Amino acid sequence: MRPAVSFRVEHTDGAARAGVLATSHGEVATPAFMPVGTRGTVRALDARDLAEAGTAVVLANTYHLMLRPGSELVERLGGLHRFMAWPGAILTDSGGYQVLSLQPRVDEEGVVFRSAYDGAAVRLSPEEAVAVQARLGSDIAMALDVPVALPAPLEQVREAMERTLRWAERSAVVHGRDDQALFGIVQGGIDPALRAESAARTAAIGFAGFGIGGLAVGEVPAERNLALEAAVTALPLDRVRYFMGLGDTEGVLEAVERGCDLFDCVWPTRLARHGRVLSRLGDYSVRRAELASEEGPIDPECPCPTCRRYSVAYLRHLRVTGELTGHRLLSIHNLTYTLGVLAGARRAVAAGELAAYRAGLAASRRTRSAPGRLR
Repeated sequence: MRPAVSFRVEHTDGAARAGVLATSHGEVATPAFMPVGTRGTVRALDARDLAEAGTAVVLANTYHLMLRPGSELVERLGGLHRFMAWPGAILTDSGGYQVLSLQPRVDEEGVVFRSAYDGAAVRLSPEEAVAVQARLGSDIAMALDVPVALPAPLEQVREAMERTLRWAERSAVVHGRDDQALFGIVQGGIDPALRAESAARTAAIGFAGFGIGGLAVGEVPAERNLALEAAVTALPLDRVRYFMGLGDTEGVLEAVERGCDLFDCVWPTRLARHGRVLSRLGDYSVRRAELASEEGPIDPECPCPTCRRYSVAYLRHLRVTGELTGHRLLSIHNLTYTLGVLAGARRAVAAGELAAYRAGLAASRRTRSAPGRLR
């Protein structure tokens, strides 16, 4: 039987890889970034916006979708792809991040949340997380895990890691949808030994791919990179490695350099909603008063519709007046930029020039913090 997903590495540059993740809803050239569509939508954007920005795979969230509109309804309406009108690949997070962000009651059987919508108690077990994602019909489902905020005592980190491993085994037992891959998640905090142990034991369960979770949650980059290196070393070479929740340019490229393939984060679109621009020429807020008459685009070389059509002055006007169009246009640009960074990294890996690509992008982004100055 054909696997739900397959992955092949086409080029390497040190530990960095350029590959292709094949799903039943298309191929994803890696390294790749997944825009976050928590409730079945990337805020302010539709499927056409995502495709035009270069998106191949999006992320949606089990916790939110099981509450509203409910996974049973999504299943009756033809699954998440049809519900979202999104033809590309979809990965669903299991709800593990909400274990970190909402701090629910956690026991061996699972998690008890308070609904973000009506306050009702909602239990989510590893088995139910798999079942919900099967009903949603995503291409890739994630096992339910237990991340911890950092810094944390080593005993707490190990306890969460061991529970994540037990839950991973339970998830693998009940997963049965042939056209959906199940990924396990590596935990272990910033301790390299725990990370390596978690990765090796998670890999032994036999998942189709692996998330690296519980990082980018308060640790410094040097600690994160040591933990990441320990995890990657213990994971199979022929499976996707997904760094969960990382989206800033420098952090993503550091992770690519260490062998990660997939990324997701709300960073590009959340910053856009606050009026902050990401670009190869630097990051800045369009709210700044001196930009009121800036007639040029965010970046004259950016291919996105926002940069092709609109001035920074207009974007600033939309943001300071609270117009929703501003959220959309800045989100389109920030996603196009972020997806472009990963596409550039892929080309650089193929050419054996990732280090030079990183250095050149970093130098470019230091040249200015707003348009107009060095044009």
